[in-house]
Amino acid sequence: MYIPKPYRLDDDEAIEMMRSFPFAVLVTLDEGRPIATHIPIEIRERDGKTYALGHIAYGNEQKVTLEGNSNVLLIFQGPHSYISSSWYEAENVPTWNYLAVHAYGTSRIIGGDELEIYMRSLLRRYESTRAHGRTWETFGSEYLQNKINGIVVFEIEITSIQSSAKMSQNRNDRDYKAIVTELEKLENEDATQVAKWMRTHRPQVF
Repeated sequence: MYIPKPYRLDDDEAIEMMRSFPFAVLVTLDEGRPIATHIPIEIRERDGKTYALGHIAYGNEQKVTLEGNSNVLLIFQGPHSYISSSWYEAENVPTWNYLAVHAYGTSRIIGGDELEIYMRSLLRRYESTRAHGRTWETFGSEYLQNKINGIVVFEIEITSIQSSAKMSQNRNDRDYKAIVTELEKLENEDATQVAKWMRTHRPQVF
């Protein structure tokens, strides 16, 4: 990913973005042909390393590429929005603001206790705060085993991260403030999130 210096995030910021926007694209190669699956990802840290865990359907052809593959790519997309050049003080071209992370690593398929720990964590994350959340303990063991047989769970040890926050850092304070103001008028969730990020990273102009 091409990332001009002003837009680069450090790895800690990138990992936090991966946690905040966990729906990612899993990309691998199968005999030179790129294949991809859109899935939620769990980020964990262990022994000073970062890991990404997820699962795909057993019938997904991508499963054959996940054991011992050192060239796996996860793409995380954060909030993004069109930026009109009509918001600038001087003549310029429009652009697009966005947050994105590319995480590369080595994958392996997991099972047994590791699989159960992953599934418990996934259900707890998305169900524990709901009034009648369906966490691991609320399902029958036979039903769970049947469902587990229908998925392939994998873990990726993240070996390198490329991340970009292209958020108008190159604009002067007047333009920067105008962009945030106009984004907040749109009443669009992505635009609102972009404006929030921009406010947080240059609070002195507001």
